[in-house]
This record gives sequence, C-alpha cells and structure tokens, in this order.
Amino acid sequence: MERKQVALITGGSRGIGRAICVRLAKDGMDIAFTYSSDADGAAETKKLCEEAGAVVYAYKADIKSSRECADVVKDLAEKTGGFIDVLVNNAGITRDDLAIRMTDEKFEEVIQANLNGTFYMLRDVSKLMMRKRSGKIVNISSYSGVYGNPGQINYAASKAGVIGMTKTLAKELASRHINVNAIAPGTIRTKMTDAIPEDIMKNIVENIPVKYVGEPEDIANAAAFLASEQARYITGQVLCVDGGMGL
Repeated sequence: MERKQVALITGGSRGIGRAICVRLAKDGMDIAFTYSSDADGAAETKKLCEEAGAVVYAYKADIKSSRECADVVKDLAEKTGGFIDVLVNNAGITRDDLAIRMTDEKFEEVIQANLNGTFYMLRDVSKLMMRKRSGKIVNISSYSGVYGNPGQINYAASKAGVIGMTKTLAKELASRHINVNAIAPGTIRTKMTDAIPEDIMKNIVENIPVKYVGEPEDIANAAAFLASEQARYITGQVLCVDGGMGL
C-alpha cells in the first residue's frame, strides 16, 4: 500500500491554520499541527481532519521555543518513520502599535513568534527532508511583509524576514528536490479581523480591488497547490493572495 504523505502545520487550531489542515487532510495527507493554548480549537481541528480520513497528531507547543519546536519534529518523525513531506509555517501573532509607541516587549515577542519560530521549524524539518531528498515547505508571510503597514512595524519586519528566509532556503535546498515558497495573504476573515471596528473594516474593503475580504479557505487552496506535485517547478516564490491589494 502506498504511504500517505504527512503534513505538519503550525498554528492549526483555528482560522487559516485550521483551513490548511482540513484541506490537506481532504487531499489525502495525514496531519500534524501545533497550537499554543486553544485546546478546544485544537480538538475541533483534529475532529475535522479525522472526518476527512487523516491520522492526526496535535501538539501543544510554544513556537517561540527552539526546544519545543525540536521536540515536535522529533516526536512526529518517530511516529512516521522519519517522514515529514510538507511543512506549513502558519503560526504567528500581532502586537500592533505605531513605531514611536512600540515597546521592546511588543517588538521582540512578535519577532520571536513569527520569525524565530518559523526558522526553528525550517531548520529541523529541512534536515529530515534532505535525508529523503524531497519535500514541500510553505511559509505564511503577509501583505504587510511585502508592502509594509502602518502600526505593524514589528509584524511587517517579521513577515518580510520570512520572505527572506524563504528565498534563501529555496536556493539551499533546490538540489535536494525540496521546494520552498511563501504565501502573502491580504485581509482574510479570522477572529483578528472580526475584532476590527465596522467603520475601519469598511475602509479596508474599499481599498481591496475585488471589494471583499478573503476567507481562510482561499489561503488553504493556495497552500494545497504549493504543497502538491503540480508545483514541483516552483520554488523561492511569494504568492500574494490579497484580492489585488498589491496592484
């Protein structure tokens, strides 16, 4: 019987991360995902993926911790015989404020979670993929990381850094048949955007050429493509899924 592929997604308990988990499960992969604190959300993601036919491993882990990231990768590799075929680095946080009011703590926390956490996973999973000489890595960046965004100097810096790591790792791993790409979402309907006041959201939508907010499934569809063999000749790219915001 053909071995099922295994996908590891960080930040899978809700929103974009959950949508990616479910989509890859529907595509026939077994799923592992991390979450930081939302046990109920993690249980729901696990249930949805199992209903799609996947074997599911849920890991409560702090993405800011190099040790905890390494422990997740080690445990999953032991369970799968050393295979992690797809890595999606999705976990991230925001701590928004204008630059002149940005505290050291707000800046450093976002960098640690969004940039350092992505690096820890990239480093540890890449070692396994290199041994197998195959793999797909998808890093979730952001519109802010491509174009900047007022009030998000920490978030924009972290997501721009993710793009830099994507392009560098793509060059380092290409000869081992490992593809590394990034997705830069625009405004996507999640719990974070639900908290935006109605008047501000109306202004945001007016500045989106397609005139509506994206859904988590829009990002999941892009991730599924980049994680598939259909994208075998694509590496080091940033796919903007933003309704035309960057035009």
